[in-house]
Amino acid sequence: MDELLLRLANTFFYVFHTVLIIFNLFGWIPVRTRKLNLITLLLTFGSWVLLGIWMGWGYCFLTDWHYEVLERLGEHNLPNSYIDFLTERITGWLPSTALSNTLTLSLAILALLCSLCVNLISPGRKRKPL
Repeated sequence: MDELLLRLANTFFYVFHTVLIIFNLFGWIPVRTRKLNLITLLLTFGSWVLLGIWMGWGYCFLTDWHYEVLERLGEHNLPNSYIDFLTERITGWLPSTALSNTLTLSLAILALLCSLCVNLISPGRKRKPL
């Protein structure tokens, strides 16, 4: 792949993957994005669990594809976790795998529970005026 295309792919993955993570965590809040948020969360957990059966627990195909681009750009010894990768890139600090995995899973489960609540338990319920 041409270096310009690799750099464009790298930028795409940085932006798309990071925005997806933020959307997974907070996309359940605006009413108009709640259904899409639930879908993206279910796809994320599906990747982690179902694809994880063959690729290892927590497998993310976006991380895999981004890391392939980064390796072609000459980067090596990348952390297993995309959260570790972003944290190190942004702050210079590489958190322990246990810490980042615990926080990532905990926050993802919390976001999924919030998304399930707003989508399934109280979809479109309107409050009655007092």
